Amino acid sequence: MFDQADWRIGQQCFLLLARETDQPLPRLGLVIAKRRIRRAVDRGAVKRRIREQFRLRQHELTGLDIVVLMRGPLPAGKENWTPQLARLFDKLLAKRRQD
Repeated sequence: MFDQADWRIGQQCFLLLARETDQPLPRLGLVIAKRRIRRAVDRGAVKRRIREQFRLRQHELTGLDIVVLMRGPLPAGKENWTPQLARLFDKLLAKRRQD
């Protein structure tokens, strides 16, 4: 998946990789390293928010395999990065429409 991604969209904290598939349902993979977020509770919270953004756009993401990688530390404050993640998914949808 990492070498064969059709689209790579990155920002400060996250890298989103996506690839077209023949399957009708979209699939999501998460890579949240312990060295990026030390506490398991916080890693779980990040994963929940990513899954929620995926769930909200699931009907538009049909036929895609998506992997979200944690690139760097999250900005201070719990709500600061959620809009960043939403923009990543929006950029993916825009790029997909272009191609």
